[in-house]
Amino acid sequence: MTGEPLDASDTGTGAVLRNRPFLLLWLSQLATQVGSNMVLYGLTVVVLESTGLSSAVSVLFLTFLVPSVLLSAVAGVYIDRVDRRTVLVVTNVLRGVAMVAIWLVGPNVSLIFLLNIVVSTLTVFFAPAEAAMIPHLVPRRQLVSANGLFTLTLNGAFALGFALLGPLIVKVSGGPAPVLLVVAVLYGIAAVFCFTLPSDSPIRDEAAVSAEATAEAPQGTLSQLKEGLGYIRTNRAIGWSLGYLGIAASLVGVSGVLGPKFAQDTLGLRAQDLFLVVLPLGIGIVMGVLLLNSYGRYLPRRRAIEGGLVALGILLAVMTIAGPLSRALQGVRPPIVDLSALTSLVAVVIAIAFLAGIAYGIVAISSQTQLQEDLPEEVRGRVFGVLNMLVSVGSFLPIIIVGPISDLVGTTAVILTVAILIFLSGILSYSLRGPLAPEEVRASAGTMVPGTAMDPIGVAMRTGDERSRVAADRGPDGDAFGE
Repeated sequence: MTGEPLDASDTGTGAVLRNRPFLLLWLSQLATQVGSNMVLYGLTVVVLESTGLSSAVSVLFLTFLVPSVLLSAVAGVYIDRVDRRTVLVVTNVLRGVAMVAIWLVGPNVSLIFLLNIVVSTLTVFFAPAEAAMIPHLVPRRQLVSANGLFTLTLNGAFALGFALLGPLIVKVSGGPAPVLLVVAVLYGIAAVFCFTLPSDSPIRDEAAVSAEATAEAPQGTLSQLKEGLGYIRTNRAIGWSLGYLGIAASLVGVSGVLGPKFAQDTLGLRAQDLFLVVLPLGIGIVMGVLLLNSYGRYLPRRRAIEGGLVALGILLAVMTIAGPLSRALQGVRPPIVDLSALTSLVAVVIAIAFLAGIAYGIVAISSQTQLQEDLPEEVRGRVFGVLNMLVSVGSFLPIIIVGPISDLVGTTAVILTVAILIFLSGILSYSLRGPLAPEEVRASAGTMVPGTAMDPIGVAMRTGDERSRVAADRGPDGDAFGE
């Protein structure tokens, strides 16, 4: 720690976008994420028009998710052996070729499923390589801003690709086929961007070369996978960060499956009015990024995650009673100003969704940043492979489980249960992980003046004697002696 204050102009979004290699990686992510969601919409139209079966659409969704669930952890092993830039370029080129192949097979649903499995398998290798490249291209002090941009893109790409550009191209062109060609071009552009990035070859020494020769066999791959899982198991902080991100992914999956039904049954809106929740949620995520950039250094990262989980659970629970809450607020008649517009159901839903977006952004971005800071370079691919598997499982399980359960017990009950589980995860994290270690407090301060970051929850829970003892042990500037 240098003792010099952080310069906000050197850590904000503008600074990280002036980093040309990161800018190109981010543009690549933007192109591929928007393209992937456009393909999801286009192929949904193709399959539904060809079969007329909703079950066929479910199979299509599974072709996107199953390869990730099965192969992500293994893919991370290979990512640690090769130049990650090469992985990014090759996977984008091959995905572009696959898009052209899907366009050529027309309405042959069986071949579409097969080729989409190929695309999804390639994406399994692309995702951990992309995540592992971020800390290679970005200085540690800019990781929060970098991850904030990637999280925003990940969430915004669905709205832009699936809800806007995909339907627009289908509408204008009179069919879904042109969507595939447009996405093939986007993958090609992403490949060019990635080709210009600096090389990110694995760290090699004599032992590593010997191990790589052994790892060429399947047993070697499984051995390295076991090594990556063992690293997670023996480094509890890594496991917790993966758990936080898995919770965030599960919430996205639940929202995608139950969102329209929740808007209709619980909020009293039309299913197509889900944008009233999605739009303020996205704006809230942007605000979460801005808050982290401006004030994140004053709060230890783990406390930000735990507080975000608790707040997110509470806000989701409040969302389930948005209707009664709105009616209760409208029953209160202020003597001077008419606040009926601010207490309408729509206004209440927008306000809750905005705050939930802030909490979600804080959890997701802080967890991703913490993970990247804690991981040594030689195991990043393996751990991010496991992360990709967790994210896929978190998205996959709602499609299989949550829908049928909500049909039995109701959407509101499922959302309320999810809210309680998220709330409890924040409480359990605080209680099970215990007080912050000194390095966690220092890490949250980055290069700030020592002592500016503190653990407010821990301070609040200290007894008067403990606070006096801590004060006696600190220097005149508020720093503990010997730090």
